Amino acid sequence: MLEAARTILASIFLFYSSWSDYKTREVSNSVWVIFAPIALILTLIEVFLYESSQLLFYGFCFGLTAAFAIILFYSGGFGGADSKALMCLALALPFFPKKLFNPLLAGGISPLSQILFPITIFSNSVLMAAATGIYMFLHNIFWHKKTGRKLYEGTLAKESFVKKIVVLITSYKVSVAKLKEKWHVYPMEDIEETEEGMFRRKLVVIPKDEGRNAIVERLATAVETGNIDDHVWATPGLPMLIFITAGLIIALLFGDIIWIFIRFMLG
Repeated sequence: MLEAARTILASIFLFYSSWSDYKTREVSNSVWVIFAPIALILTLIEVFLYESSQLLFYGFCFGLTAAFAIILFYSGGFGGADSKALMCLALALPFFPKKLFNPLLAGGISPLSQILFPITIFSNSVLMAAATGIYMFLHNIFWHKKTGRKLYEGTLAKESFVKKIVVLITSYKVSVAKLKEKWHVYPMEDIEETEEGMFRRKLVVIPKDEGRNAIVERLATAVETGNIDDHVWATPGLPMLIFITAGLIIALLFGDIIWIFIRFMLG
């Protein structure tokens, strides 16, 4: 029952935080303030009552996961809410809940899942996030074939191959009018005026909240004056919390995807 309570607790808080992040791009700190102590208490009760020998591994799991989450945050790979979610998962589900779940795929419970389950959830979430790149790529190719319009117009054609690929798998073409309406969609290109009075479009591979509206206004002005096409590259910037939640569900139902792939490749 304690293992079920911890799993349900983690699922509820992750679903709520994912929904909040998607709707407002913010998650209140009160979510983690409530989640963390409840998770800690439930796990400690179970450890002390039934598996006292696991206490050291529990501390090891939380310490390593917390360090990993903090490094990701300060390196720019994770947002604050994402890092807190991963640390809370380490408190609630440090080890795979094998008393409750038997993965549908044989051998889905990896050795890592048994001592560092949050890292398995993270690796699954990264794979889910990467899978969206395939969707974006196919969507953009279909758009190109359907409309007959170029993917990279004007000076965008001169951008580096790497930037083009990054934009191709993370973004899609959207009209500037829709870009202005959808505040959670971020422009993946900007425009600047050269010394010769010409306009130069450039790709932006790391969109940020700061300056978003200014970039959108520059693009809108350029469209109105006829200097650029009315469709620009933009990314929906799906919150990582959605993928972390998906990573948890996949881990519970199927297991550690990377581990399963390695086992398959090794026969």
